[in-house]
Amino acid sequence: MNKLVADSSLLFVAFIWGATFVIVQKAIEFLPPHLFNGTRFLLATLLLLLFVRKRFYLRITKELLISGVFLGFILFLGYAFQTVGLLYTTSSKAGFITGLSVMIVPLLSLWILKEKLRSIVIFSSIVGTLGLYFLTLSDISTVNVGDLLVLFCALAFALHIVFTSKYTKKHDALLLTIIQLFTVSLFSFFSSSIFESHSAISMEDFLHIDVIVALVITSIFATALAFLIQTKYQQITSAAKVALIFAMEPVFAAVTAFVVIQEVLSPNGILGCTLIFLAMILTEFPIVKLTNRKEFSK
Repeated sequence: MNKLVADSSLLFVAFIWGATFVIVQKAIEFLPPHLFNGTRFLLATLLLLLFVRKRFYLRITKELLISGVFLGFILFLGYAFQTVGLLYTTSSKAGFITGLSVMIVPLLSLWILKEKLRSIVIFSSIVGTLGLYFLTLSDISTVNVGDLLVLFCALAFALHIVFTSKYTKKHDALLLTIIQLFTVSLFSFFSSSIFESHSAISMEDFLHIDVIVALVITSIFATALAFLIQTKYQQITSAAKVALIFAMEPVFAAVTAFVVIQEVLSPNGILGCTLIFLAMILTEFPIVKLTNRKEFSK
């Protein structure tokens, strides 16, 4: 039951991220991406601070601080590489390359976490990657600097999943989440001050309805709640399984785009969504098979 709750909660996180993709796109028409992310992660940090007990700082150890800052830094790198990479490549190619973390996480888990890889997980990762290709219909015949940057983004997100599995077993989930989100905020604001122009940004931009809605929804649900759930429930499930569950994010994004802006999926897109969903389900097949054998033996 605990594993079912964990997987369902992580699937809910993928749904939140996919569902908020459209509103984030609208918001960054008014605010630069790094500035938006800095504000979003800062608001999420302040929100989570409301739920910690008094004198919580007494529980912050050096090891907890280092772990949280490290997770926050690689999470920031994921967002930063993706944002800059999108300036030089297409959204479809970026979506596919980012999704390659589905393949990268099992390999990193084997190397860093010493997790034994089941053959069904490897097969599911391949099916999920194939699904991502059909969903995005990426032209991978040519590679440019943007594609390379987005590949670094995929590696960063994969590292974040793997090291979250490592650190969440050692530290308090809430404090670990707060530290990493605040770290992302600091690095985002710093990057914004260097790489983004603020001369044309006014208070009206911050108060635009699309920006306010995006900041409220993403800071509460797609940041504070989502990363707290990920940090907490990765104690129960494997990093490779988390990567497969998170591969559902573009599927939920496609469904949301259809509902909100009537963006219709092509037959290839539907095939891609089906393959990604199948890849996630496949990882449970050995467990189901084993259960049925036990029931038959009775």
